[in-house]
Amino acid sequence: MSATMSLSKAAYVDAMALTTARPGQVTRRIYLFRHAKSSWEGDGLEDHDRPLSPRGEHAARAMADYVRREGVAPDLVLCSTAVRARQTLEALSLRGENRYEEGLYGAGAAWLVSRLRRVPGSVGSAMLVGHNPGLQDLAVLLAGKGDPLLLARVREKLPTGALIGLTFHGEWTSLAEHKATLESFVTPRDL
Repeated sequence: MSATMSLSKAAYVDAMALTTARPGQVTRRIYLFRHAKSSWEGDGLEDHDRPLSPRGEHAARAMADYVRREGVAPDLVLCSTAVRARQTLEALSLRGENRYEEGLYGAGAAWLVSRLRRVPGSVGSAMLVGHNPGLQDLAVLLAGKGDPLLLARVREKLPTGALIGLTFHGEWTSLAEHKATLESFVTPRDL
């Protein structure tokens, strides 16, 4: 399997997950999307207010094309209120419910796990659009299984504009360390 497993294999992954889940358990999908490259221009701008750079805008559009092509359609998107995160999400044009939450800005992995545990049970898939190091730490914390090459890449670096896909079995409230499977890791450079 390649180091950039396609999310179009989601149906296969879901079918395989169902065979390994306990009876009555639901397979959940988590997407972690690091905002695209931000601009450092603009004297006096607070970090929270930095927009995407031209390179970031291009990467966000490329990832948006990828997301559409691969059928990534989370039921719920939780997005940082930082300008660059909001602009990244806007480029994706996702149709699910989008919530902008201040707590995602600068959040660490423990806080992010806690937030995911509060996702309603009716939600089958959720996406976090946010920042490093929190998202990378979260991916490393959650991923107990998956392609060793992908796991190594995630541990090494989560570049701007990158998208991680994870699955786990059970309710959101049961999300825990090493309980998820890393299914995909795609960066703008991979496209």
